Amino acid sequence: MTPVEVVEGDGPVVLGLPHGGTWLPDSVTARLNENGRRLADTDWHIARLYEGLLPGATLVRAHFHRYLIDANRAPDDGSLYPGQNTTGLCPVTDFDGVPIWAEGQAPGGDEIADRRAAFHAPYHAALQAQVDRVKARHGAAVVYDCHSIRSVIPFLFDGELPVFNIGTNGGETCALAVTEAVRHPCDASGLPTVLDGRFRGGWTTRHYGRPGEGVHAVQMEIAQRAYLAAEAAPWSYDPARAGRLRAVLGPVLAALDRLARSGALCC
Repeated sequence: MTPVEVVEGDGPVVLGLPHGGTWLPDSVTARLNENGRRLADTDWHIARLYEGLLPGATLVRAHFHRYLIDANRAPDDGSLYPGQNTTGLCPVTDFDGVPIWAEGQAPGGDEIADRRAAFHAPYHAALQAQVDRVKARHGAAVVYDCHSIRSVIPFLFDGELPVFNIGTNGGETCALAVTEAVRHPCDASGLPTVLDGRFRGGWTTRHYGRPGEGVHAVQMEIAQRAYLAAEAAPWSYDPARAGRLRAVLGPVLAALDRLARSGALCC
C-alpha cells in the first residue's frame, strides 16, 4: 500500500484528501476494539464525490485511515479548537467520544512519533511539493481541503450541521475573493451553508494558507447526508444525492481555477 497518492494536474488548484483512506496495518487493526474497527469517522467516498469535477486539478490523497494518524492535525498535536471537544493526532476516541482501542492498546509516544514520520510527514511533503509546483507555474496556488462528516454528532457540535461548512479561519487563510468564489455557489444552491462555523479549517488549511505569499487555502466540510444513502454502515454512496452536490461543487472549483489563473491571487 502506498500511503500517499499524487495525481499532478496543470492547473492552480490542489485538492487535499486526508481522511478518505481506510487502510490500516493488520497489527493496528488487531488493537482496535469493536467500535474502532467500524471506521465510522471516515470521509466516505470523498474522492468519488470530487472525481472529474475540475480537469487539471492536482490531487494529494492519503490512503491510510485517520485512526492510524490524522493528517489534518498539527504534528505536535496542538488543539485546533481549544475548549471544544475534538480528536487528536492519533485519536483515542471516535467522534462520539467513545474509545476506539482495546484496553491498554492505544499508541504511546514512540509509536506516535514513528507514525508521524511514516505517514503524516510524507503526506505533507507531497502536498507541499505540489503547492510549490503549481505556484511556480501560475504565480499562485489554491489548496482546497476536501472533507465530510456525519450531520449530527453531539460530542462535537450542537444540532444538525449545515451541508456546506466553509473554513478559512476567520479569513486568515485566503483572500476574500477566494472565500466568495466558494461561498456564492453554495449560497445560490439553497442548501444550508455556513462560513467559519464549527469547522474553521483544520491544520492543513491553517498551515498552508498564506495569502500574502500567493498560497490560499480553504476547507470544505460536507454533511454526509447530502451524498450518502444513510449516515451509517454500509455508508453507501447515493448517486442522485451526490449528483445534486456535484452540481454545486463543480462551479466552486471552476471559480477557484479561474480566479487563480487570472493573476488576482498572486502575491
